Amino acid sequence: MKNKNYYVPLMLIFCLFFLWAISSNLLPTMIRQLMKTCELNAFEASFTETAYWLAYFICPIPIAMFMKKYSYKSGIIFGLLLAACGGLLFFPAAMLKEYWAYLCIFFIIATGMCFLETAANPYVTALGDPKSAPRRLNLAQSFNGLGAFIAAMFLSKLILSGNHYTRDTLPTSFPGGWEGYIQTETDAMKLPYLILALLLLAIAVVFVFSKLPKIGDEGAEPASGKKEKLIDFDVLKRSHLRWGVIAQFFYNGGQTAINSLFLVYCCTYAGLPEDTATTFFGLYMLAFLLGRWIGTGLMVKFRPQDMLLVYALMNILLCGVVMLWGGMIGLYAMLAISFFMSIMYPTQFSLALKGLG
Repeated sequence: MKNKNYYVPLMLIFCLFFLWAISSNLLPTMIRQLMKTCELNAFEASFTETAYWLAYFICPIPIAMFMKKYSYKSGIIFGLLLAACGGLLFFPAAMLKEYWAYLCIFFIIATGMCFLETAANPYVTALGDPKSAPRRLNLAQSFNGLGAFIAAMFLSKLILSGNHYTRDTLPTSFPGGWEGYIQTETDAMKLPYLILALLLLAIAVVFVFSKLPKIGDEGAEPASGKKEKLIDFDVLKRSHLRWGVIAQFFYNGGQTAINSLFLVYCCTYAGLPEDTATTFFGLYMLAFLLGRWIGTGLMVKFRPQDMLLVYALMNILLCGVVMLWGGMIGLYAMLAISFFMSIMYPTQFSLALKGLG
C-alpha cells in the first residue's frame, strides 16, 4: 500500500470484517439455544443457518447493482443500519417466541451483512498494490477471525446457560415452571444482539462522516451512446473468476456445515456440557484466527495458490479423521480443520479477481 491515504479507509473496512464475523458466528450458539426455546430437533434448528445464508444467495447481485448506481459508502451505511434493525428485533421476537420470527430476523441481519461483505472484500483487494492483494485480504480477514473468536468464546456464554431441560426433566422447583424456564432462555438471546446493534449503529455514524475513495468504475459516467450495465455477466468468461466462484461455493458450504453444527457435535457426540462446548468453540475460532495471521505471514515467502493447495489437502485428510474416529479425536481434528480453512476464502477471492480491475 504505497498510498498513505488508504490507511484510514482500510482500517474502517477492517471494522466491517469484525462485525459480520460476530453476526455469523453467533449462529451455531443460536441453533443450540433455539433447540431449547422453540423445542426443536437439530434438523429443524439448522434452518436458522438456512435463513441466514439464503440472504447471501439471493441478495448480493441486487446489492452490487445498488452500489454501482449509488456508491460503496451508501451501501455500507445502509447495510449497517439494516443489520442493526435486525438485532433490535430480538426484543419483540422474545415476546412472540415463534421460530418463524427468528428466521425472519436472521434473514434481515444477513441481508445487512451482505451489503458489508459485497463492499468490503473487493474494496480491500483494490486499495493498494495488486500483487499484495491476497496478503492484504488475509490480513483484513484476520479481523473476521477475531470477531469469530469473541462471538464463540464470550458472547456464546452469555446465551447458553448450561441448562438443557425438557418438560419431563425440568426441576419442580424451577421459578415459574416451564414457562419461566423458556422465558429465561429466550431473554438470554437479547443482550448479545443489543450489543451488536449498538456497535453497528456506532460504526454507521463513523462512516457517514468519513471520506472513502472511489474504486473501479464506481460513479463513472458511461461512454457516450453506450447503455451502462449495472451487472455484466460477461466477466464470467474469465476462467480464473469462473473457477473462483465454483471454489467459493464448495468452500462456503463446507465451512458453514462444520461451523453450524460444531456445538451440537460437542454436546451430542463428544458428550461435553454446554459451558465446556462453548470453550471448545472459542478454541475452534482461535485456531481460525491464528491460521489467518500465520497464513498472512507465510504469503511473504510462498505463493498464495501453493498454500491454498496444501491447506485444502490437509482439510480433506482431517475430514476423513472426523468421519472415521469421531468423538474427542474428531473434535480435535475439527480444531485443526478450522486452522487450515482460515486462508481459503480470502485467498480464493483475491486470486479470482486478479487482473479484473
